[in-house]
Amino acid sequence: MLTETSLSIWGWGSLGIVLSLITFGPFVIFYLAFYILCFVGGGFVVTLLFGKTNSEKYLEQCEHSFLPPTSTGIPKCLEEMKREARTIKIDRRLTGANIIDEPLQQVIQFSLRDYVQYWYYTLSDDESFLLEIRQTLQNALIQFATRSKEIDWQPYFTTRLVDDFGTHLRVFRKAQQKITEKDDQVKGTAEDLVDTFFEVEVEMEKDVCRDLVCTSPKDEEGFLRDLCEVLLYLLLPPGDFQNKIMRYFVREILARGVLLPLINQLSDPDYINQYIIWMIRDSNCNYEAFMNIIKLSDNIGELEAVRDKAAEELQYLRSLDTAGDDINTIKNQINSLLFVKKVCDSRIQRLQSGKEINTVKLAANFGKLCTVPLDSILVDNVALQFFMDYMQQTGGQAHLFFWMTVEGYRVTAQQQLEVLSSRQKDGKHQTNQTKGLLRAAAVGIYEQYLSEKVRIYFDLFEDTFSFLL
Repeated sequence: MLTETSLSIWGWGSLGIVLSLITFGPFVIFYLAFYILCFVGGGFVVTLLFGKTNSEKYLEQCEHSFLPPTSTGIPKCLEEMKREARTIKIDRRLTGANIIDEPLQQVIQFSLRDYVQYWYYTLSDDESFLLEIRQTLQNALIQFATRSKEIDWQPYFTTRLVDDFGTHLRVFRKAQQKITEKDDQVKGTAEDLVDTFFEVEVEMEKDVCRDLVCTSPKDEEGFLRDLCEVLLYLLLPPGDFQNKIMRYFVREILARGVLLPLINQLSDPDYINQYIIWMIRDSNCNYEAFMNIIKLSDNIGELEAVRDKAAEELQYLRSLDTAGDDINTIKNQINSLLFVKKVCDSRIQRLQSGKEINTVKLAANFGKLCTVPLDSILVDNVALQFFMDYMQQTGGQAHLFFWMTVEGYRVTAQQQLEVLSSRQKDGKHQTNQTKGLLRAAAVGIYEQYLSEKVRIYFDLFEDTFSFLL
């Protein structure tokens, strides 16, 4: 039974294939595959259209629901974006003096240009961030100028600053003295002088040494950052100081853009020399003074520099092709330069041979020295400097400052009283104002040297206090 059924299926199938080939030809297989593909594609398209129609109907039903529509963005951000950019006006006044405000504004502008704008414009074109940094810097400068006006600068510039400068010079001279006292066979280098300087500083400043800040660029930048951090804490409002990003920006601008270049410029020997030349350009140095300086100089490096400069000028003058009256002038200049070169060579040779006598050590070995009056010391700058060094070593520098302050007050008071008496003769009465100023200055001297608070620091005997009071 099964055999007959299978034979009938195969028979009918073979008959259908034969009839298809006779009817449609040999491409019937390709037609069949094409018809099947069209059937499947048509069904897929019908299904897609039916789903799209149902989806649109469902969305229309959702739009008419009672739920509130959702926003397409944060309303506050959209409102800020639609709002027009407002112009921020910055007050350019800092200290109240136009001659000071304009250079300060230029410093702020150049600092922003060199340290912020060159990278900020690659991120955004919005000027508000730059304006906020500028406003923060200006607020700090305004607070600094305001507080500076409340400080009494006279005691600082007349006492503390002079004392610090004198201490620095004493440390440097003592370091030079230690270098010269070493063995002559060991030549001291600049590094040896720096190390000796800070060793002397530790001895004289009582365990205070600034070697890392002065010799290490990394420590120097860290110190300047800490200094700017303290200044910003004192000068900025609490809200601006708590903004860490803004505070770090301002700190780096002040430390690396203002203070560090300023320190590097002030410590540049070429800048110092150019500034000294600018200051003395109007004063004429005659030939005799110049030759005396060369003959008395004990610095071989400076003498070699003068000699090389003279040789360079000689070479230039000899290369000139002149005739007539100019040749006599050039010959005189050449003879003068040859004489300068000869004096420099002889002085260098004398210093290198060790024939130069140290007059300071020679005078110290004498049993009897001349007595110089105090009035003569006070009017001579060199003598006063050495006398201050001596008083510093003996612990009597405060007495010298007290004497100089009282002497300056006495001279000033005498001049003011003479002017007052002359005005009274002319019929101009300003006695109360002048006497008030003199009385205020006297009270200031008393508070600084003779009050109960400073008697421990300014050690005078009780009978001296009673005599002065």
